[in-house]
Amino acid sequence: MLRLLHVRDFVIVEEAEISFSPGFTVFSGETGAGKSILIDALSLVLGGRSDTGLLRAGAERAEITAVFETPASLHDWLKERELDPADDLILRRIIDTQGRSKAYVNGVPSNLGMLRELGSQLVDIHGQHAHQGLLVPANQRDMVDQQGRLTDLARTTREAWQAWRQAQEALESARRNATSAQERRETLQWQLEELEKLAPKPGEWEQISNEQSRLAHGQTLLEGCGKALNLLDDESGSALQALNAAAHQIEALLRHDDQLQSVLEALESARISAAEAVSDLNSYLDRLELDPDALERAERRVNALFEAARKYHIEPEALPELLESLSAELAATEQAIDLASLEARLAETEQAYHAVADQLSAARAKAAKRLATEVTAAMQELAMEGGAFEIGLEPCAPGPHGKETVEFRVAGHAGSAPRLLAKVASGGELARLSLALSVIASQAAQVPTLIFDEVDTGIGGAVAEVVGRLLHQLGSRHQVLCVTHLPQVAARGNHHFQVSKNSVDGSTVSEIRPLDEEARVDEIARMLGGMTITDTTRRHASEMLAG
Repeated sequence: MLRLLHVRDFVIVEEAEISFSPGFTVFSGETGAGKSILIDALSLVLGGRSDTGLLRAGAERAEITAVFETPASLHDWLKERELDPADDLILRRIIDTQGRSKAYVNGVPSNLGMLRELGSQLVDIHGQHAHQGLLVPANQRDMVDQQGRLTDLARTTREAWQAWRQAQEALESARRNATSAQERRETLQWQLEELEKLAPKPGEWEQISNEQSRLAHGQTLLEGCGKALNLLDDESGSALQALNAAAHQIEALLRHDDQLQSVLEALESARISAAEAVSDLNSYLDRLELDPDALERAERRVNALFEAARKYHIEPEALPELLESLSAELAATEQAIDLASLEARLAETEQAYHAVADQLSAARAKAAKRLATEVTAAMQELAMEGGAFEIGLEPCAPGPHGKETVEFRVAGHAGSAPRLLAKVASGGELARLSLALSVIASQAAQVPTLIFDEVDTGIGGAVAEVVGRLLHQLGSRHQVLCVTHLPQVAARGNHHFQVSKNSVDGSTVSEIRPLDEEARVDEIARMLGGMTITDTTRRHASEMLAG
């Protein structure tokens, strides 16, 4: 749940820090005081869009921090990102005057995608204009899927549709390009036959080039190495003899000055290196042979590889890679012109789509019936007695969202036939239906915190009392925050904050304060009677709170 929200220099809020508790919390205040600004701030820290207009006038940056108790559903997500799930979850967002935005999760720089991903599992916000979304068919379909917990099945259906479409496109493309594909296949086949006959191996070009160079210069190598060996280890005047003589000379002088020890060690090292070089040269000369046949074979191989590389306009060392790529292209081309295989793939994906789409249709029918029953029951309490809510599933051509469209229909009173929501529902009825749907959907929601931002607009009287009771009941299962202008709803809150607007040094600022029992009576009385609070309104407020 949400533990704390800290807001600084955001719109008309200079600085506010609010600690939250479980249950049902209400925010009230005069129009324009900034009640919904808190919801906007929370939306921003959960990855919402930002702009410089959100900064308080004269401020250099706005900063919002939200602290959440970490739900178990996020433990694996946090561990994957090397964050400790045992800690509170601290989300922070900063916006400056240049429009730049920074985001942090537990102090670690993050991106907005991560904030949105976290937000979807932490908070569910029902905005004050949510009822307008009820008229959008796609939203109606999504509402049924969410209520029936069918989002995974809907995604599987969409993926099956995409696979079916891709199979259709592959078959159509193969039929269109059959002639050119066959020509390309023939070209690839003779190119592959030629290269497979040559059989170039990875690293072969460097190896055969070195071997050809060694064999071609065998006589030069033989004479040169012999001369070097004589210089190092001849009977007279060789390097080894000179090093030995120098070492003996320095060794004799050591008894007069031990500073010559390093010189002696250097000469000893040189003697060892020279001796090793003599040994290596002798071994090399023993192995070195003049082999005209091997030279001829190496030159033929070098020429064959070079000519093939020139033909295909590549470097000789790239021939093995070319062989591999041509082989892969031939396999793909053969598959592309294998109409029988493509037709079988099309039939397979079509069957798979219909199987999962039919499963989705059956599940939607059950979810729609259950949701319609629950909303109809809620309507009886929301001043729509005798009314009925119905969800129609109309068959349609197969598509990414299944094989039916979803239609919300309503009968406003007993005896009337249900008609499309957009054609018969008034603004007040839409608001009440939206609230009923929000509450019913939230009862099944997995997120710990639910926020209702003036969703009770257009509601009053006895209906408002029902709304307050519904939200209070919801608060027993979730943390519920509600911005309201209705005293009947505010009186049902377990906790109450008042939002007010004041002028400080010529600037308008918003202030949020928790209300104790006495202050809460005054606030409910204000909501009942306006600016003038009388004993009667105060007594009425006390009765509402007691009830």
